[in-house]
Amino acid sequence: MILTLVKLYWSFVKIGFTSFGGLSMIPLISHEVVSNGWMSLGEVSDIVAIAEMTPGPLGLNCATFAGIHAAGIPGAVAANLGVLTPTLTLTAAVGIFFERFQKNRRMEQLLTGVRPVCIGLLAGVVASFCQTNYAADGVLSPQAVLIGVIDLFLLLRWKVSIPRVILLSAALGLILFR
Repeated sequence: MILTLVKLYWSFVKIGFTSFGGLSMIPLISHEVVSNGWMSLGEVSDIVAIAEMTPGPLGLNCATFAGIHAAGIPGAVAANLGVLTPTLTLTAAVGIFFERFQKNRRMEQLLTGVRPVCIGLLAGVVASFCQTNYAADGVLSPQAVLIGVIDLFLLLRWKVSIPRVILLSAALGLILFR
């Protein structure tokens, strides 16, 4: 149990230090929890959906759910401490050097270079989640694709809130998949 808690803490420290929050954390969370055998890719997809609709930061919510799944409440505490450690450390460091970095051209260049990497990571996650969410046993599910298209339309065209789209998707899933 102690080893699992240490692994959870360290995994989420790595996630916190190597991602930039929000959606950019998903590929790293997915890799860590699947490679350590704490969750399957389908379960990761589920926790991301739940974490998106619950209040709070995505990374913290995912850490909570993954930690509970792997080692109960102590696992959630370890994962949360892990994901928060880098943020607290970097925030303190940035606070100290804020004036110095505020108009630093190198820092602007660094952040400009990081953005395409985050987009590429997200594209990879979308591709792997599509395999999990839109196919069953390697066969494309027309019902799942229909729900995805409806969701995309609602989000982009009508600007429906994410929690409402998730609830509608759940209802459609119950109806279409019984």
